[in-house]
Amino acid sequence: MSGPECCSNPPTLNPSAGAGRVEKVGGIDTYVTGSADSKLAVLLISDVYGYEAPNLRKLADKVAAAGYYVVVPDFLHGDPFAPEKADRPVSVWIKDHPQDKGIEVAKPVIEALKGKGVSTIGAAGFCWGAKVVTEVARHGLINAAVLLHPSFVTVDDINSIEIPIAILGAETDKISPPELVKQFEQILSAKPGVPSFVKIFPQVAHGWTVRYNTEDAKAVSAAEEAHQDLLTWFAKHLK
Repeated sequence: MSGPECCSNPPTLNPSAGAGRVEKVGGIDTYVTGSADSKLAVLLISDVYGYEAPNLRKLADKVAAAGYYVVVPDFLHGDPFAPEKADRPVSVWIKDHPQDKGIEVAKPVIEALKGKGVSTIGAAGFCWGAKVVTEVARHGLINAAVLLHPSFVTVDDINSIEIPIAILGAETDKISPPELVKQFEQILSAKPGVPSFVKIFPQVAHGWTVRYNTEDAKAVSAAEEAHQDLLTWFAKHLK
């Protein structure tokens, strides 16, 4: 993930983006949207640019409109990757934000959701966040998972998954190339008790689901197709 791909098309962060609001959930600053009374929740885990990315919040609002209480915690503790800081490339930044520590943020958030009466939780992770979702799934903390253009997810990670999981990959992706995504598919297809869905999107690159240009109709269409797959998966396995 130290290459340029994980960081291409950086968003213009906006702390007031989205129709929801920021509040503490489990002691973590979190963008929340949707009905707080819903018994179904979706946890979205960002890429390296964090929870103030407008496209991510727009997706959170879209998921909320489908009947979920959606939480997007600040897993990066106010320190998203900043590409303009030449003295702190992503290879340095990631040392302060190891993905295996993401579980420490996820646990109190999930406990808070369950404490307020949520019965079923799905989690979706983008790039950096996808690896965190595999950790959360492995610990049995969620009911269904979606990985979108994952970073650093391994065959061992996928082997450890025992809940319904969808993986959406890009045709152009050096971090999780189609060959690796197809390996994931083979592992999952050998687990008949674990529902799975794997799809490789043609003519898109790593990050396409959240770091698309809103003025590019083709890019928007590809992102929206992935968003619909995410919604379909959660409708099937959370509702």
